[in-house]
Amino acid sequence: MLWVDLTHEEVEKRPVEEALLYEYLGGRGVNAKLLWELTNKGLDPLSPENPLIFGTGTLGGTFAPCSGRMTITCKSPATHLYLKANVGSHFAPELKFAGYDFIVVLGRADHPVYLWIDDEKVEIRDAQHLWGMDTRMTDQLIKEELADDQIKVAMIGPAGENLVNFASIMASIYRTAARGGVGAVMGSKNLKAIAVRGTGDISVADPDQFMEAALAARRALREDEYCWTRSFKFGTAQGVIGSNEGGTLPHKNFQDGFIPDVYKISGEYVSEKFAHPEACSSCVFHCGRFARVRSGPYKGAYTAGPEYETLVSLGSKCDITDAAAIIKGNEICNLMGMDIVSAGSMVSFAMECNERGLLKGQDLGGLDLSWGNADAMLSLLEMMSCRKGIGDLLADGSRIAAGKIGHGAESFAVQANGLEQTGIDVRGSMSYALAFALNPRGPDHLTTECLAEFAYTPEVRQLAIEVSGSEKGVDSLSPEGKPKLVAWHEDIYSVSDCLGICVFTDTWSYTRINFENLATMFGTATGIPMSVDEIRNRGEKIVTLERAFNLREGRTCRDLDVLPPRMFEPSPSLKRGEATLTQEKLGQMLEEYYKLRGWNTKTGVPTAKKLQDLGLNFLKEKFVRE
Repeated sequence: MLWVDLTHEEVEKRPVEEALLYEYLGGRGVNAKLLWELTNKGLDPLSPENPLIFGTGTLGGTFAPCSGRMTITCKSPATHLYLKANVGSHFAPELKFAGYDFIVVLGRADHPVYLWIDDEKVEIRDAQHLWGMDTRMTDQLIKEELADDQIKVAMIGPAGENLVNFASIMASIYRTAARGGVGAVMGSKNLKAIAVRGTGDISVADPDQFMEAALAARRALREDEYCWTRSFKFGTAQGVIGSNEGGTLPHKNFQDGFIPDVYKISGEYVSEKFAHPEACSSCVFHCGRFARVRSGPYKGAYTAGPEYETLVSLGSKCDITDAAAIIKGNEICNLMGMDIVSAGSMVSFAMECNERGLLKGQDLGGLDLSWGNADAMLSLLEMMSCRKGIGDLLADGSRIAAGKIGHGAESFAVQANGLEQTGIDVRGSMSYALAFALNPRGPDHLTTECLAEFAYTPEVRQLAIEVSGSEKGVDSLSPEGKPKLVAWHEDIYSVSDCLGICVFTDTWSYTRINFENLATMFGTATGIPMSVDEIRNRGEKIVTLERAFNLREGRTCRDLDVLPPRMFEPSPSLKRGEATLTQEKLGQMLEEYYKLRGWNTKTGVPTAKKLQDLGLNFLKEKFVRE
């Protein structure tokens, strides 16, 4: 571990204890434990005391499939709750090659700096000349300064410097640790970037057995025709048309779930006209895209993406069907360092405010925020990143902005706990509704991806039925079986994040990568034996610890496990007519989930027995009252 004290410009190297890996696996799990230890209730997320923790996956840099992920953890300025953001690219393996699994950043520099890691040599360097630069220019100037174009850089853009509540950290320019304002925390520390060059090796405890397990996992993924072919051809954007057909593609700020001419913003269209596949380190899927606009008013725009969430947030949510404009908006967000989900949500929220007459011409500085106005969307993205004009209000996120606008704006700010909801209309999916309500960072899918509910292959259907314990586990509008399905997903996602493996390995290919594969690769890599039951136990342990962080903040299940008000309104696009999600159904699923987890069914607080079973006895004194 590298412990970096920016206030005193000191760097300390500490070993990663084997006991810590045994109990928390690595990456996300170790980050969660460190965050708990380094923070107290009521900590200001933008204060120097908020740690910013970078945790590579335990299998990062190895031959394990899709193992190039990294978790970044801190307290969120958007929600004032637990925050973890996960990112791919090649930064995490490079850090491993330099000899480090974790970076813990503390304090605040008195001027802009960047961290330079060159194997054993670690320096805090002046970055005043980089402050104000976009991420593309920052990456270029650092590589020129250090005379090596193969250096990997994680950095913030102007949005992070301006403390935008949904600023992101960009890894190698185009991969995003996005949600909850993680980039604002980095900006609050005057830390512009971390640059790393690693020339070392990765050693594993049992090379032959590890390689056999990793190769078996790779072959299994490549043999899954659905997940491999669909992801390689269209990436995450493959879901746009299907969501639209089901009436669950967010349109006009979730007012409905269907948009005409959806093909113009589909993964199929984007792949045909603009994009080609890109891959993170050790990836077998190549689900990423890299797009370039070669003609028209947005000619010259080029960037990674657009992903499903981009096509929804900058597209259907805003009633925009111009893929070239969406790619340009994607480029702006990446260069400025902004979470596309929240940035696009703020645009669609502002458009609805405009539609309802809550934002007047003088508020908008002459900007026409009519639905479908792509140029206005692009202008608003720039304004938010630099906090100019109406962009200053919107840069604080929809919870704060709606409160200031008033006149009922809170009812159509599609957020919960301060985080804007990702592009899944949970009115059409009971498992996603439950998962979004439980997610410790707010309503999104990257703590629990419940695609198994939709049973797109016979194998996945069978697994979903087995996991949920009910034939109705694959009925998206039935609450039955959903708590078990969600808990299973939470646990395996937790383990994947700890190991640094992309969650798509167990999202798109449930029958291929499972707890057994993960336990085998972990054990043969680290030399720490781990059974299937033990590794799932660790996944649940981490989920529980993350919840404990939020409970320590004084939150209760009544104000924590919630969804945006709009999710309980009728959706005219759902094939079964009126809204299928009710507060009663959500409450029923939550109570069943609490019981399944060993939590108090009335308060949602883990019981003393559950904490003991998970090895979390140190949490008892904070919030268990039995």
